[in-house]
Amino acid sequence: MLYFSGTRWTETPHSRGTQTPHKGAPHTLLPPSAPHRSRHPHRVHRARRFEPRRPPYGGGATAISARSGPGRAMELLQPAALLLLLLLLLPLLLVPLALVARRRSGRRTPPLSLLVVAGSGGHTTEILRLLSCLSESYSPRHYVFADSDKMSEAKIRSFEQKRAETFPKSQFTLHRIPRSREVRQSWISSVVTTLYSILYSLPLTNKLKPDLILCNGPGTCVPVCISALLLGLLGIKRSIIVYVESICRVETLSLSGKILYYFSDYFIVQWPDLKEKYPKSVYLGRIV
Repeated sequence: MLYFSGTRWTETPHSRGTQTPHKGAPHTLLPPSAPHRSRHPHRVHRARRFEPRRPPYGGGATAISARSGPGRAMELLQPAALLLLLLLLLPLLLVPLALVARRRSGRRTPPLSLLVVAGSGGHTTEILRLLSCLSESYSPRHYVFADSDKMSEAKIRSFEQKRAETFPKSQFTLHRIPRSREVRQSWISSVVTTLYSILYSLPLTNKLKPDLILCNGPGTCVPVCISALLLGLLGIKRSIIVYVESICRVETLSLSGKILYYFSDYFIVQWPDLKEKYPKSVYLGRIV
């Protein structure tokens, strides 16, 4: 038992819970609810306040509220935000891959309908040399030559037989039209025969509807090209006309070249002197 003597507290050594007051001091009993005192009776310690135990990571009550409040919600939303971002970026990553795959699968040029105007002698030989450099994409090939030309058909068939060994699926057709002008024919009669050849070529060109017309100078190419121009003006079929001047023309153009120089889409010459005289032409060197 503890007793207060006015200046200090004393404790009885005989029995637990009993105290004898100091000599000469009044007997004052310590209330049962008094706080625990230290070994130094002259020091009165206040009761310690209860403080919550801090978490091991530090931060106290502020850190606890941060993890359990909006901060915890943000941590939970981060994986969902990353997943949503990946889903949005996935199409952007797939589009380039799809374009590359399409480019690889679509490298092959689609079929191109080709109309070739052949002439007698050297014109047919030159045009066949030029055709030997073309790929199988130029198919079918429609050959047009004069009805009085007996050599061109044999050369064309021989050329196509050899080509079939490399390209088995190649296709070709042969067509004859009236000759527009014979050798040493008068100019007045040439106009009449050319008009007749144009009237004959127009339905044929409309039937074939070629994408590309290739010619190298025979008189037969004039009515065919004019027929193609008429179909383009009528909006039926637009054909690209490529005229390749003969290798034997070094300083001047042929009569067919002088006419088609103003109507062809591409006019190709094989000598630099012709390029200087005709600026519209394209000089590629010797190509046949």
